[in-house]
Amino acid sequence: MSVATDTKLIAPHGGELVDRTVGERPEDLDSLETLELTSRELSDLDMLASGALSPLTGFMGQEDYESVLETMRLANGLPWSLPVGLAVDEAPRGDRVALSDRAVLDVEEVYAYDKEREAQQAFGTTEDKHPGVERLYAQKPLYLAGRVTVFERAESSFPELALDPADTRFQFAQRGWKRVVGFQTRNPIHRAHEYLTKVALETVDGLLIHPLVGDTKSDDVPAGTRVECYRVLLDGYYPSDRVVLSAFPAAMRYAGPREAIWHAICRKNYGCSHFIVGRDHAGVGDYYGTYDAQLIFDEFEPHELDIEPMFFEHSFWCKKCGSMASAKTCPHTVDDHVFLSGTKVREMLGKGELPPQEFSRPEVAEVLIEAYRTA
Repeated sequence: MSVATDTKLIAPHGGELVDRTVGERPEDLDSLETLELTSRELSDLDMLASGALSPLTGFMGQEDYESVLETMRLANGLPWSLPVGLAVDEAPRGDRVALSDRAVLDVEEVYAYDKEREAQQAFGTTEDKHPGVERLYAQKPLYLAGRVTVFERAESSFPELALDPADTRFQFAQRGWKRVVGFQTRNPIHRAHEYLTKVALETVDGLLIHPLVGDTKSDDVPAGTRVECYRVLLDGYYPSDRVVLSAFPAAMRYAGPREAIWHAICRKNYGCSHFIVGRDHAGVGDYYGTYDAQLIFDEFEPHELDIEPMFFEHSFWCKKCGSMASAKTCPHTVDDHVFLSGTKVREMLGKGELPPQEFSRPEVAEVLIEAYRTA
């Protein structure tokens, strides 16, 4: 199944937007073996259903899996940077299985995989202190591949923001947008993020603020708090006719450079022609270099991904410039820059203190202070 897309917008990855949803439960559902999915696998299932992972129609088979690990391409050559697998203990008994009472999967293949090899290729490390590697090592030993058909979509914690790729594309088309830049975030938007999104917005028709609301690390700011921060910021500081706020239902992999590519491809499916890649995109700890997530785009031919990355360096408030700036635009020393570590910001918020306005809008800080106070 595929859905029509507006020809003025960028084409989905692979050319067509996949739709793996049906309106009714299968009549034979009760007779099928049922597999319970993890929360991350449920996130992947929902994105398969909506077309966010186009051109994938189900969980990957071995040929695609091996090709993705080795070449960052599907077996047919189309760019794709991370595996999308369904881990199981053993092969199912039949040729169809139920998935957490939400979907059915047509069994095509069951195959073994090397967890350490996947860790090294996908995450660049085999250390289990890396949250993505830790999750991988805890997985079941086999991958089950096959096309999925979803009859019950996952419930969103933010239903008003639960826009599928077809929905965002419709909104962009309704607004007359052709060039749309997507912004991935799993953190509150402070002045640095506001600056780079507005710089990007100067060159395109519209901006998609697309916060990830699937699984994140336990010490990341909870999605509910982050969404409230986005709302107060957009209400006060962005033009409403130039911005769409929507939830991205993916779980974080923390795969750094490869996840930057994956995030870009997903946003292409949502209708974005451009994608912001800042410092240490999707990184964790010190596993990746500051700009590795930008350099990885050089491993593809120009325009091979179709969606255009927009690279930004670390930005800050410069006291002498009297404005936001980056190392590319500011001639002054670090002593003139307003920079606060994440630890310092958390200490201030925990004490009910507002960070300087040059670092965070007071409306955003107030939301975070209230969240810390009631936690």
